[in-house]
Amino acid sequence: MEWDILGHEWAAHLLAQHIAHQQVRHAYLFTGPPGVGRRSLALRFAQALNCTQPPAPGQACRSCPACKQIAQQQYPDLTVVQSEAEGATLKVEQIRELQHTLALSPYQARYRIALLLRFQEANANAQNALLKTLEEAPEKVILLLTADAAENLLPTISSRCEGLRLRPLGVANLAAALQTRWGQSPPAAQRLAHLASGRVGFALRRIDDPVLLERHSVWLDELHELLAAPIRQRFAYAERVSRSKERAAQLPELFQAWQTYWRDVMLVASGANAPLTNLEREEEIRRLAGRVTLEEARQRTADLERALGRLNANVNARLLTEVVLLDWPSVN
Repeated sequence: MEWDILGHEWAAHLLAQHIAHQQVRHAYLFTGPPGVGRRSLALRFAQALNCTQPPAPGQACRSCPACKQIAQQQYPDLTVVQSEAEGATLKVEQIRELQHTLALSPYQARYRIALLLRFQEANANAQNALLKTLEEAPEKVILLLTADAAENLLPTISSRCEGLRLRPLGVANLAAALQTRWGQSPPAAQRLAHLASGRVGFALRRIDDPVLLERHSVWLDELHELLAAPIRQRFAYAERVSRSKERAAQLPELFQAWQTYWRDVMLVASGANAPLTNLEREEEIRRLAGRVTLEEARQRTADLERALGRLNANVNARLLTEVVLLDWPSVN
């Protein structure tokens, strides 16, 4: 039985070979953009490592109790460590608690596995604390880290892991898979594939939770309203967003949605032959691209990238949103 990892077959084959030839490393680092499949690949690897009825060396049956519990992240010998919420901080206390757990022998499995998700959110103290474990990993312990990029970790962390960099599928390939494997209509599959930029997990989350798609559309509608709004109205919007706990928690997702839109405007303004993310809004994107300069579109995209980084530093949400909106052009 294959691992069934769409787009990352090469990585699945490599990891299966490590198991089959008894060459498993003590630590692996899976990198790539959110939604690309880092966690899914790590869990498949954990299943293959601890499956009680493997159909072949390096494979998992995915039906035994161990495989089912690992898939649900509820296996006794699997410890999952992550920040409290996406964009929050993974703290040194969590790493120290993990180290106490890893000092114990596995309850029932061949390997005790630690899965550290979004490890780029670990602060410097947490990353440094993990170094001792990476350097002197206990016997029968395997650490699996996921991160957006190795460059966002301490060099001493990434250098002690076997690195696998995962890339998105081509948009056309993902659209085809969404139709054939997940029963999406051609228009829905096309929209999802473009919005996901080829990231399978990103697309599947929006199939499972359509509210995420609806929210994305609402935020792009708000973007257009804000382009036509005076500064006073933009600042009032920033205050509303920051005052609501629910909306403030969604700021990373909001900024990411706006960033995809400005990136699309930048692509059109530059004449680049690249697929748009917000395909269903191509007409309005082209209109806006005709009314702003390429440099303006590029700057707005960069502003939002910086804002996303500052959100992780716990800056004032209202002031940050005001700064983002302040330099937007006025387009009626």
